[in-house]
Amino acid sequence: MTTVNSGLARARRGVAPGGSGRPSPGRPSLNRASKLHGQTSRTYFWLILPSVLLLLLINGYPLIYAGVQATHDGSLIDAGNFVGVDNFTSVLGSEAFWKAVQFTIVFTIVGVFGSWSVGLGLALLLRTRIPAGGLFKVLLLLPWVVPIVVSSTAWNWLVASPDSPTNKVFTALGLETPLFLADPTLAAITVCLFKVWVSFPFMMMMSAGALTSVDNTVYEAASMDGASRWQQFTGITLPLTARSTYISWILMTIFCVNDFPTIYLLTGGGPVDATTSLVVYAYRKVFQDFQTGPGVAVAFLMTITLVIVSALLYRQIRKSSVE
Repeated sequence: MTTVNSGLARARRGVAPGGSGRPSPGRPSLNRASKLHGQTSRTYFWLILPSVLLLLLINGYPLIYAGVQATHDGSLIDAGNFVGVDNFTSVLGSEAFWKAVQFTIVFTIVGVFGSWSVGLGLALLLRTRIPAGGLFKVLLLLPWVVPIVVSSTAWNWLVASPDSPTNKVFTALGLETPLFLADPTLAAITVCLFKVWVSFPFMMMMSAGALTSVDNTVYEAASMDGASRWQQFTGITLPLTARSTYISWILMTIFCVNDFPTIYLLTGGGPVDATTSLVVYAYRKVFQDFQTGPGVAVAFLMTITLVIVSALLYRQIRKSSVE
């Protein structure tokens, strides 16, 4: 019984049988290790604290002030009177707002999946050996690298100017010249295609990075088993790049919903508000109509929607079984 009690006592002290009950001189005691860990944690805390405070100051204050503006009927100069949620109710009851929502959804869907389809196709093409592959890669990055002002000016000249190549082609064929930026339907199509044009290099780079993690031996094994190219694409490429795909969808959704220059520089939101997205609508409310409350309310509704969509896609990222 004495032996058992002494063994339990040694165990409580963390000493092996036959030990002295004192820590080994070559190893730090448990208290000393925990003390060092506490000092390290405090050091990290004080090193990170300035950055955290700076981020809160940069992002937190504008967010709080925007919340104040969304609940007041003021202008850019004066906050005005408190109106509660009246700005949100007036915006949600506006026909122009829902028209902007409709175009924003179409613009985002085409921008995300159109640029992803083109980018993934080009990324798969670049995996093969093609002549002047390096030069081809550089040229494909130009739509993303060139400033949006230059790209929008080039597209305006391409489809909307009297001497544009597109008009000359239609005239040479004896066809009526289409009004790409004057007709509401054609303007919406042109803006969506322009978004795909300036965005596919980003999706191509994301897809190319994901494809580098896929071993070619997987495709070779699938070919030996008789799998077709389409079966390899749907059974290997898409599942193994799913995580990167969802991340690129989240980023491109944010880019499309918040994209102001692409639309405003090309059409200004017209004709007859056919290409007015939510961000353009909010800009008009604040800086043209000087209705700060409704404009900021639209921005808050956009933020809430983006958070929900990002959370849903993030859940898909966690569910994807990609290693």
